[in-house]
Amino acid sequence: MEFFEANEIARPITIRTNTLKTRRRELAQTLVNRGVNLQPIGTWTKVGLQVFDSQVPIGATPEYLAGQYILQAASSFLPVMALDPQENERILDMAAAPGGKTTYISALMKNTGCVFANDANKARTKSLIANIHRLGCKNTIVCNYDAREFPKVIGGFDRILLDAPCSGTGVIAKDESVKVNRNEKDFIQIPHLQKQLILSAIDSVDANSATGGVIVYSTCSVAIEENEAVVDYALRKRPNVKLVETHLQVGKPGFVSYRGKHFDSSLSLTRRYYPHTYNVDGFYVAKFKKIAPSPHDVSKAGANEKELLARAEAEEEGIINDDFAEFDNDEDADLMQKSIKRSMKKKGINPSGTKAL
Repeated sequence: MEFFEANEIARPITIRTNTLKTRRRELAQTLVNRGVNLQPIGTWTKVGLQVFDSQVPIGATPEYLAGQYILQAASSFLPVMALDPQENERILDMAAAPGGKTTYISALMKNTGCVFANDANKARTKSLIANIHRLGCKNTIVCNYDAREFPKVIGGFDRILLDAPCSGTGVIAKDESVKVNRNEKDFIQIPHLQKQLILSAIDSVDANSATGGVIVYSTCSVAIEENEAVVDYALRKRPNVKLVETHLQVGKPGFVSYRGKHFDSSLSLTRRYYPHTYNVDGFYVAKFKKIAPSPHDVSKAGANEKELLARAEAEEEGIINDDFAEFDNDEDADLMQKSIKRSMKKKGINPSGTKAL
Protein backbone atom coordinates (compact mmCIF):
# COMPACT_ATOMS: atom_id res chain seq x y z
CA MET A 1 0.00 0.00 0.00
CA GLU A 2 2.91 2.37 0.77
CA PHE A 3 4.25 1.74 -2.74
CA PHE A 4 0.87 2.58 -4.37
CA GLU A 5 0.47 5.69 -2.22
CA ALA A 6 4.01 6.87 -3.06
CA ASN A 7 3.13 6.56 -6.78
CA GLU A 8 0.51 9.28 -6.32
CA ILE A 9 3.08 11.81 -5.03
CA ALA A 10 5.51 13.52 -7.41
CA ARG A 11 9.18 12.82 -6.78
CA PRO A 12 11.39 15.78 -5.81
CA ILE A 13 13.04 17.77 -8.63
CA THR A 14 16.70 16.81 -8.69
CA ILE A 15 19.61 18.16 -10.71
CA ARG A 16 23.09 16.77 -11.38
CA THR A 17 26.11 19.08 -11.30
CA ASN A 18 28.19 18.83 -14.47
CA THR A 19 31.71 18.43 -13.03
CA LEU A 20 33.21 19.17 -16.46
CA LYS A 21 32.17 22.82 -15.96
CA THR A 22 31.68 23.54 -12.24
CA ARG A 23 31.63 22.18 -8.67
CA ARG A 24 28.50 21.40 -6.69
CA ARG A 25 29.27 23.93 -3.93
CA GLU A 26 29.76 26.78 -6.46
CA LEU A 27 26.65 25.82 -8.43
CA ALA A 28 24.53 25.62 -5.27
CA GLN A 29 25.71 29.06 -4.14
CA THR A 30 24.94 30.62 -7.54
CA LEU A 31 21.45 29.09 -7.68
CA VAL A 32 20.68 30.13 -4.07
CA ASN A 33 21.56 33.71 -5.08
CA ARG A 34 19.00 33.38 -7.89
CA GLY A 35 16.28 32.43 -5.41
CA VAL A 36 16.44 28.62 -5.63
CA ASN A 37 15.84 26.69 -2.41
CA LEU A 38 17.93 23.50 -2.56
CA GLN A 39 20.12 21.08 -0.65
CA PRO A 40 22.36 18.06 -1.43
CA ILE A 41 20.35 14.88 -2.18
CA GLY A 42 22.19 12.66 0.31
CA THR A 43 25.54 11.29 1.34
CA TRP A 44 25.49 8.68 -1.43
CA THR A 45 26.03 11.20 -4.26
CA LYS A 46 28.56 14.04 -4.54
CA VAL A 47 26.95 15.71 -7.56
CA GLY A 48 23.18 15.68 -6.87
CA LEU A 49 21.06 18.58 -5.59
CA GLN A 50 17.39 18.49 -4.60
CA VAL A 51 15.30 21.55 -5.51
CA PHE A 52 12.40 22.43 -3.17
CA ASP A 53 11.15 25.61 -4.81
CA SER A 54 12.49 28.23 -7.16
CA GLN A 55 11.70 31.83 -8.09
CA VAL A 56 13.21 31.20 -11.55
CA PRO A 57 12.45 28.39 -14.04
CA ILE A 58 15.05 25.74 -13.12
CA GLY A 59 15.32 24.56 -16.75
CA ALA A 60 16.11 28.03 -18.16
CA THR A 61 18.68 29.65 -15.87
CA PRO A 62 21.94 30.97 -17.39
CA GLU A 63 23.75 28.15 -15.51
CA TYR A 64 21.45 25.54 -17.11
CA LEU A 65 21.98 27.01 -20.59
CA ALA A 66 25.75 27.09 -19.97
CA GLY A 67 25.66 23.36 -19.22
CA GLN A 68 26.59 23.56 -15.53
CA TYR A 69 23.82 21.11 -14.60
CA ILE A 70 21.14 18.83 -16.01
CA LEU A 71 17.69 17.96 -14.66
CA GLN A 72 17.99 14.27 -13.86
CA ALA A 73 16.12 11.86 -11.57
CA ALA A 74 18.22 10.79 -8.58
CA SER A 75 17.66 7.11 -9.41
CA SER A 76 19.35 7.68 -12.81
CA PHE A 77 22.65 8.41 -11.05
CA LEU A 78 22.76 4.86 -9.66
CA PRO A 79 23.50 2.77 -12.80
CA VAL A 80 26.39 5.09 -13.75
CA MET A 81 27.80 4.93 -10.21
CA ALA A 82 27.60 1.11 -10.40
CA LEU A 83 29.28 1.18 -13.84
CA ASP A 84 32.17 3.14 -12.28
CA PRO A 85 33.72 4.37 -15.57
CA GLN A 86 37.49 4.95 -15.56
CA GLU A 87 39.51 7.43 -17.59
CA ASN A 88 40.62 6.45 -21.12
CA GLU A 89 38.17 3.54 -21.41
CA ARG A 90 35.89 2.62 -24.32
CA ILE A 91 32.29 2.61 -23.07
CA LEU A 92 28.91 1.96 -24.72
CA ASP A 93 25.60 3.37 -23.47
CA MET A 94 23.18 1.09 -25.34
CA ALA A 95 19.98 3.10 -24.87
CA ALA A 96 21.31 6.59 -24.27
CA ALA A 97 18.59 9.22 -24.99
CA PRO A 98 18.02 11.82 -23.61
CA GLY A 99 21.61 11.67 -22.37
CA GLY A 100 21.58 12.10 -18.58
CA LYS A 101 23.57 8.92 -17.99
CA THR A 102 25.82 9.37 -21.06
CA THR A 103 26.89 12.86 -19.95
CA TYR A 104 27.47 11.60 -16.38
CA ILE A 105 29.76 8.83 -17.78
CA SER A 106 31.61 11.44 -19.83
CA ALA A 107 32.04 13.69 -16.77
CA LEU A 108 33.39 10.81 -14.64
CA MET A 109 35.86 10.01 -17.43
CA LYS A 110 36.89 13.73 -17.49
CA ASN A 111 36.37 13.85 -21.26
CA THR A 112 39.01 11.15 -21.89
CA GLY A 113 38.56 7.81 -23.70
CA CYS A 114 35.48 7.32 -25.83
CA VAL A 115 31.76 6.98 -25.05
CA PHE A 116 29.46 5.53 -27.70
CA ALA A 117 25.94 6.84 -27.07
CA ASN A 118 23.47 4.69 -28.99
CA ASP A 119 19.70 4.94 -29.26
CA ALA A 120 17.42 2.93 -31.55
CA ASN A 121 14.95 5.81 -31.90
CA LYS A 122 16.38 8.40 -34.32
CA ALA A 123 13.97 11.12 -33.16
CA ARG A 124 15.24 10.78 -29.57
CA THR A 125 18.86 11.32 -30.62
CA LYS A 126 18.08 15.05 -31.07
CA SER A 127 17.72 15.57 -27.32
CA LEU A 128 20.75 13.33 -26.75
CA ILE A 129 22.95 15.42 -29.07
CA ALA A 130 21.61 18.67 -27.56
CA ASN A 131 22.53 17.61 -24.01
CA ILE A 132 25.98 16.33 -25.09
CA HIS A 133 26.74 19.73 -26.72
CA ARG A 134 25.30 21.78 -23.85
CA LEU A 135 27.26 19.90 -21.18
CA GLY A 136 30.51 20.06 -23.18
CA CYS A 137 31.10 16.30 -23.56
CA LYS A 138 33.85 15.98 -26.18
CA ASN A 139 34.59 12.24 -25.97
CA THR A 140 31.16 11.11 -27.18
CA ILE A 141 30.03 9.49 -30.43
CA VAL A 142 26.27 9.31 -31.09
CA CYS A 143 24.92 6.38 -33.11
CA ASN A 144 21.49 5.11 -34.11
CA TYR A 145 21.42 1.28 -34.21
CA ASP A 146 19.07 -1.36 -32.94
CA ALA A 147 21.14 -2.33 -29.88
CA ARG A 148 20.53 -6.01 -30.65
CA GLU A 149 22.89 -5.55 -33.63
CA PHE A 150 25.90 -5.13 -31.31
CA PRO A 151 28.59 -6.62 -31.41
CA LYS A 152 28.19 -6.92 -35.22
CA VAL A 153 28.40 -3.12 -35.40
CA ILE A 154 31.27 -2.72 -32.93
CA GLY A 155 32.43 -4.71 -29.91
CA GLY A 156 35.37 -4.95 -27.53
CA PHE A 157 34.11 -2.37 -25.00
CA ASP A 158 35.60 -2.00 -21.52
CA ARG A 159 32.17 -1.31 -19.98
CA ILE A 160 28.57 -1.25 -21.19
CA LEU A 161 25.55 0.41 -19.62
CA LEU A 162 22.21 -1.07 -20.64
CA ASP A 163 19.43 1.06 -19.19
CA ALA A 164 16.85 -1.13 -20.89
CA PRO A 165 13.50 -0.03 -22.36
CA CYS A 166 10.90 -1.14 -19.82
CA SER A 167 7.25 -0.94 -18.76
CA GLY A 168 7.90 2.08 -16.51
CA THR A 169 6.20 0.63 -13.42
CA GLY A 170 8.76 2.48 -11.27
CA VAL A 171 7.93 5.94 -12.68
CA ILE A 172 4.13 6.02 -12.31
CA ALA A 173 4.43 9.27 -10.32
CA LYS A 174 6.01 10.84 -13.43
CA ASP A 175 3.77 9.14 -16.01
CA GLU A 176 0.33 8.11 -14.74
CA SER A 177 -0.62 6.60 -18.12
CA VAL A 178 1.49 3.52 -17.19
CA LYS A 179 -1.40 2.47 -14.91
CA VAL A 180 -3.82 2.12 -17.82
CA ASN A 181 -1.58 1.62 -20.88
CA ARG A 182 0.13 -1.62 -19.85
CA ASN A 183 -1.39 -5.07 -20.28
CA GLU A 184 -0.35 -8.70 -19.78
CA LYS A 185 1.09 -8.88 -23.31
CA ASP A 186 3.57 -6.08 -22.49
CA PHE A 187 5.02 -8.13 -19.64
CA ILE A 188 5.81 -10.91 -22.11
CA GLN A 189 7.10 -8.79 -25.03
CA ILE A 190 9.18 -6.25 -23.08
CA PRO A 191 11.16 -8.86 -21.07
CA HIS A 192 11.84 -10.75 -24.32
CA LEU A 193 13.44 -7.61 -25.83
CA GLN A 194 15.39 -7.03 -22.59
CA LYS A 195 16.77 -10.59 -22.74
CA GLN A 196 17.97 -10.07 -26.31
CA LEU A 197 19.59 -6.76 -25.35
CA ILE A 198 21.39 -8.10 -22.29
CA LEU A 199 22.91 -11.01 -24.26
CA SER A 200 24.02 -8.52 -26.93
CA ALA A 201 25.61 -6.33 -24.21
CA ILE A 202 27.48 -9.28 -22.70
CA ASP A 203 28.81 -10.36 -26.11
CA SER A 204 30.00 -6.79 -26.88
CA VAL A 205 32.24 -6.46 -23.82
CA ASP A 206 35.92 -7.36 -23.90
CA ALA A 207 36.52 -10.05 -21.27
CA ASN A 208 40.26 -9.31 -21.38
CA SER A 209 39.85 -5.60 -20.68
CA ALA A 210 42.61 -4.47 -18.30
CA THR A 211 40.30 -2.17 -16.35
CA GLY A 212 36.72 -3.23 -17.08
CA GLY A 213 34.85 -6.18 -18.53
CA VAL A 214 31.76 -4.79 -16.79
CA ILE A 215 28.08 -4.72 -17.82
CA VAL A 216 25.46 -2.80 -15.82
CA TYR A 217 21.80 -3.65 -16.47
CA SER A 218 19.13 -1.30 -15.13
CA THR A 219 15.40 -0.59 -15.56
CA CYS A 220 12.92 1.95 -14.19
CA SER A 221 10.57 -0.94 -13.39
CA VAL A 222 9.76 -2.86 -10.21
CA ALA A 223 8.43 -5.95 -12.06
CA ILE A 224 10.25 -9.24 -11.35
CA GLU A 225 9.77 -10.29 -15.03
CA GLU A 226 11.88 -7.34 -16.21
CA ASN A 227 14.52 -7.46 -13.50
CA GLU A 228 15.52 -10.66 -11.66
CA ALA A 229 14.03 -12.94 -14.34
CA VAL A 230 16.07 -11.22 -17.10
CA VAL A 231 19.31 -11.27 -15.06
CA ASP A 232 18.80 -14.93 -14.13
CA TYR A 233 18.21 -15.73 -17.84
CA ALA A 234 21.48 -13.97 -18.76
CA LEU A 235 23.40 -15.97 -16.14
CA ARG A 236 21.99 -19.22 -17.55
CA LYS A 237 22.66 -18.32 -21.19
CA ARG A 238 26.12 -16.83 -20.63
CA PRO A 239 28.05 -18.82 -18.02
CA ASN A 240 31.05 -16.57 -18.80
CA VAL A 241 29.58 -13.74 -16.66
CA LYS A 242 28.95 -13.44 -12.94
CA LEU A 243 27.15 -10.90 -10.77
CA VAL A 244 29.36 -8.67 -8.62
CA GLU A 245 28.81 -6.04 -5.90
CA THR A 246 27.34 -2.77 -7.18
CA HIS A 247 29.08 -0.81 -4.36
CA LEU A 248 26.01 1.42 -4.10
CA GLN A 249 25.44 2.74 -0.57
CA VAL A 250 21.65 2.49 -0.83
CA GLY A 251 19.20 -0.09 -2.17
CA LYS A 252 17.45 -3.29 -1.15
CA PRO A 253 18.84 -6.70 -2.29
CA GLY A 254 17.21 -8.28 -5.37
CA PHE A 255 14.93 -11.30 -4.93
CA VAL A 256 16.39 -14.81 -5.05
CA SER A 257 12.92 -16.37 -4.99
CA TYR A 258 9.46 -14.96 -5.69
CA ARG A 259 6.08 -16.71 -5.74
CA GLY A 260 7.54 -20.16 -6.31
CA LYS A 261 10.18 -18.99 -8.82
CA HIS A 262 13.77 -19.53 -7.70
CA PHE A 263 16.64 -17.51 -9.13
CA ASP A 264 20.43 -17.79 -8.85
CA SER A 265 21.53 -17.05 -5.27
CA SER A 266 23.91 -14.31 -6.51
CA LEU A 267 20.87 -12.14 -7.40
CA SER A 268 21.00 -10.83 -3.82
CA LEU A 269 23.92 -8.69 -5.12
CA THR A 270 21.56 -6.73 -7.39
CA ARG A 271 19.77 -3.66 -5.99
CA ARG A 272 16.11 -2.55 -5.92
CA TYR A 273 14.77 0.96 -5.28
CA TYR A 274 11.19 1.88 -4.36
CA PRO A 275 9.47 5.29 -4.24
CA HIS A 276 8.27 4.73 -0.66
CA THR A 277 11.67 3.71 0.76
CA TYR A 278 14.16 6.17 -0.75
CA ASN A 279 11.82 8.80 -2.28
CA VAL A 280 13.33 8.08 -5.72
CA ASP A 281 11.75 6.51 -8.81
CA GLY A 282 11.31 2.73 -8.72
CA PHE A 283 14.54 1.31 -10.12
CA TYR A 284 16.67 -1.82 -10.47
CA VAL A 285 20.46 -2.17 -10.93
CA ALA A 286 22.53 -5.30 -11.63
CA LYS A 287 26.29 -5.38 -12.26
CA PHE A 288 27.98 -8.19 -14.21
CA LYS A 289 31.66 -8.98 -14.64
CA LYS A 290 32.69 -10.88 -17.77
CA ILE A 291 35.21 -13.56 -16.82
CA ALA A 292 35.79 -15.28 -20.19
CA PRO A 293 35.11 -14.53 -23.89
CA SER A 294 31.74 -15.57 -25.34
CA PRO A 295 31.89 -18.20 -28.11
CA HIS A 296 30.41 -15.41 -30.28
CA ASP A 297 33.41 -13.17 -29.58
CA VAL A 298 35.94 -15.52 -31.13
CA SER A 299 34.26 -17.94 -33.57
CA LYS A 300 33.89 -16.89 -37.18
CA ALA A 301 32.84 -20.37 -38.21
CA GLY A 302 29.84 -20.11 -35.94
CA ALA A 303 27.24 -19.07 -38.54
CA ASN A 304 25.47 -22.44 -38.41
CA GLU A 305 26.19 -22.73 -34.69
CA LYS A 306 24.69 -19.26 -34.09
CA GLU A 307 21.60 -20.22 -36.08
CA LEU A 308 21.11 -23.32 -33.91
CA LEU A 309 21.72 -21.27 -30.75
CA ALA A 310 19.26 -18.57 -31.81
CA ARG A 311 16.70 -21.25 -32.66
CA ALA A 312 17.17 -22.95 -29.27
CA GLU A 313 16.73 -19.61 -27.48
CA ALA A 314 13.64 -18.78 -29.54
CA GLU A 315 12.16 -22.22 -28.79
CA GLU A 316 12.73 -21.70 -25.07
CA GLU A 317 10.98 -18.34 -25.31
CA GLY A 318 8.05 -20.03 -27.10
CA ILE A 319 8.49 -17.88 -30.23
CA ILE A 320 8.96 -20.87 -32.53
CA ASN A 321 8.20 -24.53 -32.11
CA ASP A 322 9.14 -27.85 -33.76
CA ASP A 323 6.98 -27.39 -36.85
CA PHE A 324 8.99 -24.29 -37.83
CA ALA A 325 9.60 -24.12 -41.61
CA GLU A 326 12.41 -26.32 -42.99
CA PHE A 327 14.38 -25.47 -46.15
CA ASP A 328 15.40 -27.82 -48.97
CA ASN A 329 18.69 -26.51 -50.42
CA ASP A 330 18.58 -28.72 -53.57
CA GLU A 331 15.06 -27.61 -54.40
CA ASP A 332 16.09 -23.96 -53.80
CA ALA A 333 19.11 -24.30 -56.12
CA ASP A 334 16.88 -25.72 -58.88
CA LEU A 335 14.40 -22.83 -58.52
CA MET A 336 17.24 -20.30 -58.59
CA GLN A 337 18.65 -21.76 -61.83
CA LYS A 338 15.20 -21.61 -63.46
CA SER A 339 14.79 -18.01 -62.34
CA ILE A 340 18.22 -17.03 -63.80
CA LYS A 341 17.37 -18.71 -67.13
CA ARG A 342 14.02 -16.87 -67.31
CA SER A 343 15.76 -13.57 -66.62
CA MET A 344 18.34 -14.25 -69.38
CA LYS A 345 15.61 -15.10 -71.91
CA LYS A 346 13.89 -11.78 -71.15
CA LYS A 347 17.18 -10.00 -71.92
CA GLY A 348 17.45 -11.88 -75.24
CA ILE A 349 20.37 -14.08 -74.13
CA ASN A 350 20.36 -17.80 -74.95
CA PRO A 351 20.58 -19.50 -71.51
CA SER A 352 21.84 -22.81 -72.96
CA GLY A 353 24.79 -21.11 -74.68
CA THR A 354 25.92 -19.34 -71.47
CA LYS A 355 26.84 -20.76 -68.12
CA ALA A 356 24.17 -19.75 -65.64
CA LEU A 357 25.79 -18.18 -62.59
